[in-house]
Amino acid sequence: MRQDHGIAFLAELVDRRDECGVRAHRGLLGQDGTSLEVVLTSLRVAIAGDLHGDWGKGDVDLIERLQPDALLFVGDLSDGDLRLVKSITQLSLPVAVLLGNHDRGRDRSGGLLQQQITMLGARHCPWTLRKWSQPRLAVVGARPCSAGGGFHLSQAVKAVFGPITETQSADWIVDAAGKAPADWPLVVLAHSGPTGLGSEANSLCGRDWKQPHIDWGDRDLALALDRMQQTRPADLVVFGHMHHQLKGRRGERITFHRDRRGTCFVNAACVPRVGLDQSGQPLHHLTWVEFAGTEPALISHRWYRPSGELIYEQTLLHAAMTGQAPC
Repeated sequence: MRQDHGIAFLAELVDRRDECGVRAHRGLLGQDGTSLEVVLTSLRVAIAGDLHGDWGKGDVDLIERLQPDALLFVGDLSDGDLRLVKSITQLSLPVAVLLGNHDRGRDRSGGLLQQQITMLGARHCPWTLRKWSQPRLAVVGARPCSAGGGFHLSQAVKAVFGPITETQSADWIVDAAGKAPADWPLVVLAHSGPTGLGSEANSLCGRDWKQPHIDWGDRDLALALDRMQQTRPADLVVFGHMHHQLKGRRGERITFHRDRRGTCFVNAACVPRVGLDQSGQPLHHLTWVEFAGTEPALISHRWYRPSGELIYEQTLLHAAMTGQAPC
């Protein structure tokens, strides 16, 4: 397990709920017990980055122990393994999924992709608003099965969804977001992130596998997010596709950005997401987001034991909140 500068050992985590459902917790980092400020949060969302087959009983047990309010999957579950999809459908908590480019497998006809969509039902949310009142959370799916690089539809996607233009895709995302309650957190769930987040190899959506290094994000998503600023801005955009470890082991990707308008962008694609630490014990990666009202207050990459013990944490955003959140 790599332990670069952003990853801290979590020696203690105190987490309690008050009568309003608001959590007040204090994390103690490092051997010296340095304390974070108290953060009041009302919603906890776990995000599973590109699985590529790394999902099993240990992950199901971990989610049951952590009890997040919702679980989001950014796609590339596998190369079409229906057993893995079935496991996701058996989870009892609120779940939203957006399939990735690998999920069609080698089937260009769209048949395997359609099987997964049918199994997932309403959990799969391309161009659609998925929302829950308990917890109060709105999730809008972007274009499914994207391989990045601007705008491209694979044969399998065309077979399932038909011919779709870049403008149509953006329109559908904006329309779905417009249906989200204004006072609920709004998350845009994508497989590939938008253009506009940098053109270096280590940018959130930067092409790292060949020269020249360019922005490899989705244009339709960027267009939609820009238009949403005039009507219903996203509070958080989560995606994967571009793995954290750069090709050729040339370092790590930047995984977080907050723009001047306050929207947070997080790349959750830690691949492989299940590994071993220095003692040979398994660690499972999740990206973790906690909201205070509609605003992300805490965003981090976390590595857990299957028992639920938090071993490493890379904090991306930590916003100390003052006062008591309203009931």
